[in-house]
Amino acid sequence: MSHARTVLWLSRPLRPARILCRAQFMEQKAQGPPSPPAMENGTRPCEERPPAAPEATITEGAAKIVFPNANEVFYNPVQEFNRDLTCAVITEFARTHLGAKGIQIKVPGEKDLQKVCVNLSEQEEEKAEQKEDENLTPGGQPRTAAVGEICEEGLRVLEGLAASGLRSIRFALEIPGLQSVVANDASARAVELIDRNVHLNGVAHLVQPNQADARMLMYQHQKASERFDVIDLDPYGSPAPFLDAAVQAVSDGGLLCVTCTDMAVLAGNSGETCYSKYGAMALKSRACHEMALRIVLHSLDLHANCYQRFVVPLLSISADFYVRVFVRVFTGQAKVKSSASKQALVYQCVGCGAFYLQRLGRASGDPAGRVKFSAACGPPVTPECEHCGQRHQLGGPMWADPIHDLDFVGRVLEAVTTNPGRFHTSKRIQGVLSVVTEELPDVPLYYTLDHLSSTIHCNTPSLLQLRSALLHAGFRVSLSHACKNAVKTDAPPLALWDIMRCWEKECPVKRERLSETSPAFRILAVEPRLKANFNIREDANPSSRQQGLKRFQANPEANWGPRPRARPGGKAARKDLEERRRLLQNKRKEPAEDPAQRAARLKTFPCKRFKEGTCQRGDQCCYSHSPTAPVASADAPLTDCPETTPKILPGPEAAGGGTAGPGVD
Repeated sequence: MSHARTVLWLSRPLRPARILCRAQFMEQKAQGPPSPPAMENGTRPCEERPPAAPEATITEGAAKIVFPNANEVFYNPVQEFNRDLTCAVITEFARTHLGAKGIQIKVPGEKDLQKVCVNLSEQEEEKAEQKEDENLTPGGQPRTAAVGEICEEGLRVLEGLAASGLRSIRFALEIPGLQSVVANDASARAVELIDRNVHLNGVAHLVQPNQADARMLMYQHQKASERFDVIDLDPYGSPAPFLDAAVQAVSDGGLLCVTCTDMAVLAGNSGETCYSKYGAMALKSRACHEMALRIVLHSLDLHANCYQRFVVPLLSISADFYVRVFVRVFTGQAKVKSSASKQALVYQCVGCGAFYLQRLGRASGDPAGRVKFSAACGPPVTPECEHCGQRHQLGGPMWADPIHDLDFVGRVLEAVTTNPGRFHTSKRIQGVLSVVTEELPDVPLYYTLDHLSSTIHCNTPSLLQLRSALLHAGFRVSLSHACKNAVKTDAPPLALWDIMRCWEKECPVKRERLSETSPAFRILAVEPRLKANFNIREDANPSSRQQGLKRFQANPEANWGPRPRARPGGKAARKDLEERRRLLQNKRKEPAEDPAQRAARLKTFPCKRFKEGTCQRGDQCCYSHSPTAPVASADAPLTDCPETTPKILPGPEAAGGGTAGPGVD
């Protein structure tokens, strides 16, 4: 085929399209240039641009944020406690970090406190004077850092998933001693909103909006000179994809703040999913919230160990529908070797719930002061539970060392207590941190009061009675911020069950109702070796409980919890969203049955004891005593009369031969 014929053959299908384009061009030329909205949208002038989504303005802390009502950018007001606590922790970290450089920070609302040094030797006095002279400005005043000002030696902060930019803007407006804050998000719509909110609050000199994948951004800052001093990760769901990059991008001794909202995975509903994300098996137990914290810490330390780094927990909180951890990341090959001795497996009995920890490694010292690392010996349990004879479940590995730095937590608590007007949730922060300071730092996991009593089917003792019995027996005991009825103690399970056996003697259980293979029967069949004393002790009531602090907050608002994931264009934000939530609540519960209908339905069942000749209820029996009783449907359960019907005292109607309907539950 010749070249001319080829061009002619290719041009024939394009001829109608060219004619159509020429006609459209002449029509547009006659009508004039297109309007700017049409040019931006890339549409023809005849098409109308969809109306912009309505916007809302909220004020939280010192920040004022504008965000669309449509679900284009994620925002959850329930996490105000999370953001307030983060500001308090970073402020105290800045006080420590900049204090080593001789820079004092000025926190709004705090009074200037003068530190007095006593009992200093002459050499220490000279060193202190030299340090003070180095930290003085040319005018003779110590260097200070205030809120909203750029500190050249201050903290470099990264918020990897900024969304509306609220957290970054609050950092700039409430935390002194910052050099820069990078508010990053992968969504272009979110970055536009961040830039708008940054200029609205006048912090453009501190906050830098940035659009990039959070992992790639952190991987680009692996060099020691380019690392961030503080990295905050608050993703929607699991932070697992970002942990490897985060432990490399934080500076030596820097602060890493991580939030996990996938509590269904961390609490044991999907152990295999938890292993794929965090490298540990989660158990479905009463202490699942603290175990979730320890699994996250284990995952962080495991990622850091790959790069000769390790983590030191400062504060670990389980609140509402998420867990939040604050850790410092350090570099040191010698310290990394001890990480195996900080991890442990958990053996938990499926019957009575007793648990035992098995460390993965062992660190021991020799007379020369050297530390020797070796494999741990185990397991700490027999094939069957020594208390109830049931099998054990294996969970972990998890972090087995302390999850809080009590000295650091005490400083944060003191700063919030002396300046309560700084945060809207100051009372809750004081209550939670007070319980944290009262927790036993060297005792992982806990039991719950209701689980101990329900295992042996006895009445539940009061929290003060059980705590007093443990204290009288010589053991330590504390509460846990993760659970209201928690009993955290260093008492072994044998001593704990002895105390519960002594309590059962005061409130006896009917042994004939217990199955011989049940955990309750086997536990109560053993006589207690320990004689428990349930007299209330003064030190059994913790200080936070005596002061009436807000330790465990009730539901903050209606339909609280995780919000729908942000969608481009706000597809998830429909007008009927609240109506759908209302309709889907309690969807699995059957509606209440009318008493008359229930009485008529029960009369369709023949009475078993009437056939045996042992039913003494007569006409008061809710079941049929007729020899030709109708046959019940197959889906209706057959129940026994005395066990399912409440006792009805004979009254005038019963004496007259009337029939009384069954009682309503």
